[in-house]
Amino acid sequence: MSEQIYHSVKIDETKCIGCVVCMKACPTKAIRIKQRKAVVIGERCIDCGECLRICPYNAITPLTTKSSDINKFKMKVALPSPVIYSQFGPGYMPDEILYALKDLGFDYVYDEALVCEMASIAIQEYLERNPSPRPIISSTCPVVVRLIQRLFPDLVSLIIKMEPPREIAAKNLRKELSREYKIPESDIGIFHITPCAAKMVSINKPETMEKSYLDGAISIKEIYNQVMARLKNREKNFLLHTQSQVSGIGIGWAISGGEIRGIKSDFLVSVSGVYDTIKILNDVESGKIKNIDYLECLICPDGCIGGPLTVENRFLAKSTVLSLIRRFGGKNRIDTNYVKQLYDENFFSFERDIKPKPFPPLDSNKNEAIKKLKKKEKILKTLPGINCGVCGSPDCETFAEDLVRNEQGLTVGRCVFLGESNL
Repeated sequence: MSEQIYHSVKIDETKCIGCVVCMKACPTKAIRIKQRKAVVIGERCIDCGECLRICPYNAITPLTTKSSDINKFKMKVALPSPVIYSQFGPGYMPDEILYALKDLGFDYVYDEALVCEMASIAIQEYLERNPSPRPIISSTCPVVVRLIQRLFPDLVSLIIKMEPPREIAAKNLRKELSREYKIPESDIGIFHITPCAAKMVSINKPETMEKSYLDGAISIKEIYNQVMARLKNREKNFLLHTQSQVSGIGIGWAISGGEIRGIKSDFLVSVSGVYDTIKILNDVESGKIKNIDYLECLICPDGCIGGPLTVENRFLAKSTVLSLIRRFGGKNRIDTNYVKQLYDENFFSFERDIKPKPFPPLDSNKNEAIKKLKKKEKILKTLPGINCGVCGSPDCETFAEDLVRNEQGLTVGRCVFLGESNL
């Protein structure tokens, strides 16, 4: 039985005109155009959101949690990404935003940035206790994890064996709230307020545990207007009573470089954006990069503030984050000994290891795969090499591979340039 595949986006065929923009943008070549509509090849998609970000017709929509799924829980908990503090400008403080978020109907709101600080300390401990191999790669971005599984399966062992802050926070919250309010853990619904739809996949189909501690994900874009309306109507003296527990280290996780900000080492690298991430992972795989301790990779440009489900311009969002970092300072407000104790109890650790999931070969039989490779090369020589995408594949090489894989209804005649005298 094949593994069930979850994805975080869907294509609205009533809006899609088959313009090939998303197909050309997809870094794993997971989209084809069939009958003038975009179609996602599930086993190739890593949920990076490039298609969602770039579609000019808004034909691609995120699959996030429905309100009916939220309301079925007796206690509703919001767990916002630190990105949310970047969305409303520097005039609003974290506590104000959390207060406004709770006013939307949540029974409890917890600041994930606090756990980001804890994670920084835990990562430091991990690096000190595990001097090799290097570089260790962050597990925070679920898309990076899937990218490595698919395109760089030999690097899976380098991913740090620690859950991301959102799962750590939800794990702790579920136990603490159940104990404090004397209700079953199953009656508590914890929802991540997310800048990207990929988090939904990591909730529905987690790689490192049997079941996620989160119950769903809600788009920042979806709740933005409601939160902003409450912020504008805030009490005038509310700001005087804010009691933020976090420092700039936790808030800084919203931007590229924020995760490594709290780690003490001279050999740290951060990279953002899908193509720059692929480039640096290629360098790691080829052995060009060896002398760094920790590699922070985030698929969205400039980090999570560049997520496709955010509202604020990412450059303005980054400015807001940097302003908050200066305001709250870079000193940890978390007890380091407490975090080390949790680390010793494996509180941050994966329940199971991440497994490589490389793309399938041309054929499971080695000899047949070689024959198909030769056939692909032969077909490729007949194609123009223009990579226009009119055939429904992102480029000529992929079209040749699709032909060899016997894609239904696909023939070499789909190339509109074949037979043209000027080629």
